[in-house]
Amino acid sequence: MPELNSGDTAWVLASSALVLFMTPGLAFFYGGMVRAKAVLNMLMMSFLCIALVSILWVLYGYSLSFGPDAYGGLIGNLDYVGLKDTIGQLSGSIPVLVFSAFQLMFAIITPALISGAIADRAKFGAWALFAGLWVTIVYFPVAHWVFAFGGAGHNDGGGWIADRLNAFDFAGGTAVHINAGAAALALAIVLGKRKGWPREQMKPHNLPLVLLGAGMLWFGWFGFNAGSALAANDTAALAFVNTQVATAAAALAWIIVEKLRDGHSTTLGIASGAVAGLVGITPACAYLNPLGSIALGLVCGAVCAYAVGLKFRFGFDDSLDVVGVHLVGGIAGSLLVGVLCTHIATATGGVDGLLYGGGFSQLLKQLVAVLAVGGYSFVVSWILGTIIDKTVGFRISEEDEVSGVDLASHAETAYEFANLGGTLGGAARALSLSAPASDSQTTQKVDA
Repeated sequence: MPELNSGDTAWVLASSALVLFMTPGLAFFYGGMVRAKAVLNMLMMSFLCIALVSILWVLYGYSLSFGPDAYGGLIGNLDYVGLKDTIGQLSGSIPVLVFSAFQLMFAIITPALISGAIADRAKFGAWALFAGLWVTIVYFPVAHWVFAFGGAGHNDGGGWIADRLNAFDFAGGTAVHINAGAAALALAIVLGKRKGWPREQMKPHNLPLVLLGAGMLWFGWFGFNAGSALAANDTAALAFVNTQVATAAAALAWIIVEKLRDGHSTTLGIASGAVAGLVGITPACAYLNPLGSIALGLVCGAVCAYAVGLKFRFGFDDSLDVVGVHLVGGIAGSLLVGVLCTHIATATGGVDGLLYGGGFSQLLKQLVAVLAVGGYSFVVSWILGTIIDKTVGFRISEEDEVSGVDLASHAETAYEFANLGGTLGGAARALSLSAPASDSQTTQKVDA
């Protein structure tokens, strides 16, 4: 019989709070990257996910994700609707409710990641509808595929990736990052390009906010990765250290690429590189040694630094580089598990990757998981996005896009320059008065 371990319980409760903290961090990270007239909308899209997904998780999300397997490893059943029969029960050494709370935080941040791809141009109501449908049809089943292991707690059968394929994904490289990145690509295609992109430069309006958000993400990610051990043990310690060194290596790799390619390193670059490293190490953090984690971070940082330019080559407007960082970084990290994993890391169960003489077996399993999750998420997300766009409409009007989605959707602005007075207020008024009323492009620049 399992016994409650107070240390494990305390660690997973703390980790749950850390993972929740990541979603406001993501909101600040994305909010700083958009123009000033869209920052509130970016914050709102992330905070909406906290509210909406929390309710759906209790109603049926936990049951679909971690209830007894219903259809050959594809989805759980509805035995635990409303978290029925979970109070006072254990999942391993922690209460089922603690495990449920921890997994809830993953369900919250995954759709929030998608929002960065459609910045500046999505109706808030349409986003809310999409987020609710997407977590139901895409995230909850995929969480069952990847995270549900047979015999754990109330789960009487595991997901096909976790229990049948035996691909490694410790904390969500497929279920979170590839899942969100593929959906982001689909929505970017459905909604189309922002007005003026790529002809006009649409630079971040607040880089300190970007760095603040990246720091919050980095801090919270220790709960994301090390907390996935579901215990205060050696596996959590390894995941913690690997998360730190991989992230550091990726941040360095990104700014080195910038220096060699562009002649300078940027604050946006080091923040983006850190996030790329966090994404890449997520599936791998408990399966590599620290040197392997540094190598993974270097690869992910460099690859993602180049991948963010793919949108210009292929013509899809991924506003905040969700595809280049989360999809590409998730793919790279997931595949590198099959190359760099080592039996020294006890979570592997004695499996070695290609580099350590284990052959191609684990790498092929990783590839199958990547293709399955990415393909399913892209197709379903494209269908959902298209249906919403053709019915209620997904994109704001051109006039609202020019004036700003914050005003159009929320009747608010992040910054009230008129109240500042003095030189700055006068300069803002002078710029406003000098802009021709018929020139929407000039007005857009002033508003931004």
